[in-house]
Amino acid sequence: MQDRILENATLVLPDRVQKGWLALVDGRIAEIGEGRAPERGLDLDGDHLIPGLVELHTDHLESHYAPRPKVRWHPLGAVLAYDAQIAASGITTVFDSLRAGSDPDGSGLGPELMQLAGAIETAKGADLFRAEHLTHLRCEIPSADLLDTVRDFTALYPVGLISLMDHTPGQRQFRDIEKYYTYATRGGRSIVEIQTNTALKIRDGQAFNAVNRPALVALAQAHGIALASHDDTTLADVEMAKEEGVRLAEFPTTLEAAQAAHEAGITVMMGAPNLIRGGSHSGNVAAEALAREGLLDVLSSDYVPASLLMAAFSLPERVEAITLPEAIATVTANPARATGLDDRGAIAPDRRADLVRVRLAEGVPVVRQVWRQGRRVA
Repeated sequence: MQDRILENATLVLPDRVQKGWLALVDGRIAEIGEGRAPERGLDLDGDHLIPGLVELHTDHLESHYAPRPKVRWHPLGAVLAYDAQIAASGITTVFDSLRAGSDPDGSGLGPELMQLAGAIETAKGADLFRAEHLTHLRCEIPSADLLDTVRDFTALYPVGLISLMDHTPGQRQFRDIEKYYTYATRGGRSIVEIQTNTALKIRDGQAFNAVNRPALVALAQAHGIALASHDDTTLADVEMAKEEGVRLAEFPTTLEAAQAAHEAGITVMMGAPNLIRGGSHSGNVAAEALAREGLLDVLSSDYVPASLLMAAFSLPERVEAITLPEAIATVTANPARATGLDDRGAIAPDRRADLVRVRLAEGVPVVRQVWRQGRRVA
């Protein structure tokens, strides 16, 4: 790893923004200075320098692997294209969110989950990745094949995060059935087919939940895997998550659920696209509304990797009480802390030199350079 000085930067530190420089040694931040650097280094021309982004929930890998209905791309090719996009978005640590559990209509990755995981391990072993890749299993609880899939997966591959998802229509994210139908038709299926599938999901959802959810929680606890709840809507949802030892509440759909999670000490995460678009595409609570209430801890790019950086820079403009360092923490320090990655997420001495150079172009943050552990990757 190359030692270097990055100078003439606008440093976004944990508690302030200052003009200054960094010295990097052996992939870590060795020294932080204000004003002019003691010796010449790489001149950042006044651009912002922020910690590398930490992404906990992105579905984007699957869109590279399955770009069209019934179309599959080469697994390794898909993984590397996805990695390049992730790094170019300023993300240096990414939890690849892989879905475990199939729908009654056969949608989902099924056994192809293992192919993608194998491609990820191949890329890691050959040092092909720009970002660091960890695994987040998105577990669809009302699925007949869920437990076998997760047991097989965890026997072969490390998992850093498991989310307890239940997309049964009529509750949580899709408590409005009509909005669910609008969402489900985007893949080109007929409304009759969707309604038939919906009836099966509602019929089987409760029975599968009774078996799969406690078994999944026990498996995560046995393996030391962090747990996330998903689309909590009611106080009962949050109380259950609290009893299960959940650390992270992904995309609570109501203000009351977010408040309850916050009071329970559970980290609250919302979608960056929700913030940029001004609201939820499903009609649920807006990320900005939670930010105004002091309930937003973490942002996730969800389905648009570039949204993470855009949302972080726009947050102080939307909510005056939030400073730029606090906004940047929602995509760096806070997600790192929520998943036990205490060696990164801040520009501070001895932290990993995961860094992003950002230039504002007409108010839009543009990634100029990215370093992971001191090595330039984008």
